[in-house]
Amino acid sequence: MAGRVRPGRAGAALVIAMGTLATACSAPGSNSPQPQATSASSASAAPACGSAPIKLNGYFETGFPLPKALTTEFTTQHPNVTWDIREDQFAVITQNAPRVLADNPPDLMRLPQVSELVKDNLLKNLDGYATAFGWDKWPASQLEQLRLGPGGRPRGQGSLYALGLNFSMTGVFYNKKLAARIGMSAPPATLAELDQALGKAKSAGITPILQFNGGATGGLAFPLQNLMASYGPAAPINDWIFQKPGATIDTPSNLQAAQHLEKWIKAGYFPKDVNALDYATMMSRFIDGQGLFMFNGDWESGNLDKQMPGNVGFALMPPAQQGGKLAAMSAPLTFGIAANAKNADCAAFFLNWVATDKRARDIGVEVGGSRPMGPADAYMPAVASDKVTASTLAAGADIAEDNGAMDFIANATGAIYAKSWTPHLQKLAAGQQSPQELLKAVQADYAGQLEGN
Repeated sequence: MAGRVRPGRAGAALVIAMGTLATACSAPGSNSPQPQATSASSASAAPACGSAPIKLNGYFETGFPLPKALTTEFTTQHPNVTWDIREDQFAVITQNAPRVLADNPPDLMRLPQVSELVKDNLLKNLDGYATAFGWDKWPASQLEQLRLGPGGRPRGQGSLYALGLNFSMTGVFYNKKLAARIGMSAPPATLAELDQALGKAKSAGITPILQFNGGATGGLAFPLQNLMASYGPAAPINDWIFQKPGATIDTPSNLQAAQHLEKWIKAGYFPKDVNALDYATMMSRFIDGQGLFMFNGDWESGNLDKQMPGNVGFALMPPAQQGGKLAAMSAPLTFGIAANAKNADCAAFFLNWVATDKRARDIGVEVGGSRPMGPADAYMPAVASDKVTASTLAAGADIAEDNGAMDFIANATGAIYAKSWTPHLQKLAAGQQSPQELLKAVQADYAGQLEGN
């Protein structure tokens, strides 16, 4: 999910192959879909970082505090491990990922879509580490989006080539004070109720929806996919993202969603400068109280609890029909271990620590605002009921109950976000393209990208 798209921030990968279990953190490992015979399952202990000085090299997304907070705490607990971290915008990482992984392989890297990276043998196979640390005993749904078949296709099955710092989810944040001004005392229960609230906000001189759509990562993909969740089931969208044979994004229900987004655009529910608005500016304006709603992810929950205490609500996107199933963009905040990373074992140990250490899980909720990955019975920190983080965590349980987790539509291929969704959504916002043309163009780009790989 852009910005973090985490739904880029949504989505990408973290990968690892099992190697020798030396105290120094190196893992020669295999890049083939199956782990080598010398896997962790045959060893007496899981990989660790040892006691000798180690410097882990990281390539992270700028503007998001969770990874840095975790690395700082990790060094506090493991003083022999220090970090050399480079940061870039997600759009830059998307463009740079293959070159960086090949030429200057980091130990840990925030990654975009991973199918092509697996195909090009740039990421390590995680299966050996999954056995060593017991990740394969976690709920299968946590890891489904991170599994890939031979050659990187299809996603959703096969070997584990990714792991997340947490499991993020998107929905609709709203400013409670502005909501009170239009008589909104509870989140909308249906899409029609959401439309009514948007209209009331517009009439009251309040910007109805603050959303970024500038640069190389179009944020209108967030409300679009939420609308897709309102009008249709999640499974066909996941099939498309996972590159299942015959899958298409150009469906009748998705057309309804795109048409609804166009209706919001034409009604003036987004800022006039939406195509110039970047993620950071959107966040700044929302925190300043300049808009009622914002489609974004739970990774901002901790930040909003600090910046706007008691004044932010969160709800899942309401269904088109009363009582309809709920769905949301929901995916791990994933990082990759390069195939030729120097300290792969230590990087894998860090990832396991993030999911299992009590303080790390506290940080995941307090700073990241999202549900940590890990065993089903793992420790969960208590969160005060008046915090928006409590609402986002509760919403995650609702999505699990309805089996409504979707990966981010920007993660269907490595190029689909920057080269297809973003420019076409910017044309839609500018009135230069119809909803029908949007979906047909994206589907054509998708087919071409798959054929080219």
